[in-house]
Amino acid sequence: MNEQFSIAGKVAVITGAGGVLGGSIAKSFMQQGAKVVAVDNIRKEQLDRRVEELKAYGEDVIGILGNVLDIASLEQLAENIVAQWGHIDILLNVAGGNMPGATLTPDQHFYDMDIACWEKVTNLNINGTVYPSLVFSKVMAKQGKGCIINISSMAAYSAITRVPGYSAAKTAVANFTQWLASELALKYGDGIRVNAIAPGFFIGDQNRAVLINPDGSLTGRSIKVLAKTPMNRFGDITELNGAVQFLCSDAASFITGALLPIDGGFSAFSGV
Repeated sequence: MNEQFSIAGKVAVITGAGGVLGGSIAKSFMQQGAKVVAVDNIRKEQLDRRVEELKAYGEDVIGILGNVLDIASLEQLAENIVAQWGHIDILLNVAGGNMPGATLTPDQHFYDMDIACWEKVTNLNINGTVYPSLVFSKVMAKQGKGCIINISSMAAYSAITRVPGYSAAKTAVANFTQWLASELALKYGDGIRVNAIAPGFFIGDQNRAVLINPDGSLTGRSIKVLAKTPMNRFGDITELNGAVQFLCSDAASFITGALLPIDGGFSAFSGV
């Protein structure tokens, strides 16, 4: 591989590593020779299984049961990583997602939304990005170098029905990405970069029931999504890995504050 695109030897903290997206990126990073700290707030046996899966690609992986909303525990984690590996090069803020109570059914109105679920979704997606960035960027500031990647959404480009909490949170993540990128570059120089990816539509555990009927056919929502996707298909989760690696590599050394859509053209197409 061209060294410019290499992430070999870099220490990457990946929150939400127990999930489908975080797990896919963690696997890809291990395959590319990075050292991975897999962080998730799941059952220990689940995280242990994920670590064992990743160890098939190398021994430089640590599984940490951690809460991205607990700043004190994140600070301790950062201290432990530096003690073990000496530096932290990459932070991938993958922890996030939606939940049923914050998603309106087709016959529900805004007024039917579960406020408690709204608060959980916005808290996890916004503060679950802000708090790790606060802690780990401090390490990067001392080093004078580092890279943060956040996860936004197509909802940051234009309104998507039925997901008000998730939409508001991921739009905030996009804006925060731009703000933090500017702040760190102005205060600490060009060695620290902050970018985000905006995945298009991928079928996963969280959205399968919304996109696929029990008999395997497409739901009405899926038909609308594909009609606005010029590539006329859903993405494969592994199609995010190369873009994330690129943004973390030296090949992207002049890219900061960017929101990169990985969406089969969904954000570019008017539907006409």
